[in-house]
Amino acid sequence: MGKLHPLEQLLGHPAIWRGRSTAPTDTLSTGFSTLDAGLPGGGWPCTGLIEILTPRTGLGELRLLVPLLARLGGESPARWAAWIAPPFEPYAPALTGYGVPLDRQLVVRTAVPLWAMELALDSGACAVALAWAGRAQAKHLRRLQLATLRGRTPGFLFRPLSEAGEASPAQLRLSLEPTPGGAVVRLLKSRGGAREPMELSWPGDHGAA
Repeated sequence: MGKLHPLEQLLGHPAIWRGRSTAPTDTLSTGFSTLDAGLPGGGWPCTGLIEILTPRTGLGELRLLVPLLARLGGESPARWAAWIAPPFEPYAPALTGYGVPLDRQLVVRTAVPLWAMELALDSGACAVALAWAGRAQAKHLRRLQLATLRGRTPGFLFRPLSEAGEASPAQLRLSLEPTPGGAVVRLLKSRGGAREPMELSWPGDHGAA
């Protein structure tokens, strides 16, 4: 096989933004076949900042991530799943019902969630970092995106849907709006992936996570 042209090598790097075209990237299954099929690479990127935008918190957005939390919680060596500034107390019985190990969940209460998220991503001690924030300057989001690449750790940032019109350096941005028994997910920014809304159904019901 011939050697790749330097430009092809550059364009194939996962940190390069190429609009909606697809660049190779390692992914983790979301646990939802419809969402996996619609996301570039077939799942959540293993590294990168992922923004999930919702009309308000508590609409089931965490159900998107419990399959991932359960999977990462079973990996060895054990690492933390950091919950940074959640607007509610994580409901332990629900997490246990979905197979999420409680002893690997780390809840961080802070008034500076973006700074704390950057530290978590850089630490090497976290398999994933989740954080909740409102308005954020692009330079701070850029720091998070770079931290995910340095730490090779995915970072999920929950923000209001009202921020959808603001530019973001995040690798992946999606919106989530609830439906009876599920949600509609739309990709707002992605390197490839579905252009049409994706309808998801929540499996089982172990209470609000």
